[in-house]
Amino acid sequence: MEVIYEDNHVIAVDKTCREIVQGDKTGDKPLSELLKTWLKEKYCKPGNVFVGVTHRLDRPVSGVVIFAKTSKALSRLNEMFRAGEVRKTYWAIVKNRPSQDEGELVDWLVRNEKQNKSYAYDTERPDAKKAILRYKLIAHSDNYYLLEIDLKTGRHHQIRCQLAKIGCPIKGDLKYGFDRSNKDGGISLHARSAEFIHPVSKEKVRIVAPVPDDNLWKALSAGL
Repeated sequence: MEVIYEDNHVIAVDKTCREIVQGDKTGDKPLSELLKTWLKEKYCKPGNVFVGVTHRLDRPVSGVVIFAKTSKALSRLNEMFRAGEVRKTYWAIVKNRPSQDEGELVDWLVRNEKQNKSYAYDTERPDAKKAILRYKLIAHSDNYYLLEIDLKTGRHHQIRCQLAKIGCPIKGDLKYGFDRSNKDGGISLHARSAEFIHPVSKEKVRIVAPVPDDNLWKALSAGL
């Protein structure tokens, strides 16, 4: 577990594709619990340590995850995420070049709970939620393309689903149409940064997560 930002109210971790943010049916210890232990040991705290979950990343996704260290920060950050006041930027590696090097994708997403998968449609339909993102091609190699994604809404599997719909499934994402898995079991989607006004100090904060320790990631992101 790598802590990449900390103050009195907020702490952020660079999540790997093997870690989970909150407990799930696997029974694996989530980052929220690992952080409690880390803080308890670092500050020699007696009793319980407060760590509040403000948002989530899918297990196979890496990058910035923000937690609250106080109840005041938790309530304010939760509201900021709901209101879209936290700007989240993602990087994704795809095999196919989009038809346009930058653009906005607007779809209606329907979540299938049993399959744990979302489906994107051009028009509104029952139980669908509007999904908006902007993407831009920022680097490429002979075989892969690196897209920067500005997420406007936070829907279930939104980036994975919307990129697959335009013929650009994310590297390693078998669920959304990529042809083979990544060696580490994750997908090549990385929560690169988060920007927000601090819930207590009101200062601007920008947290950046380094790209995964992988030759392709390093080659594509060199110089960015």
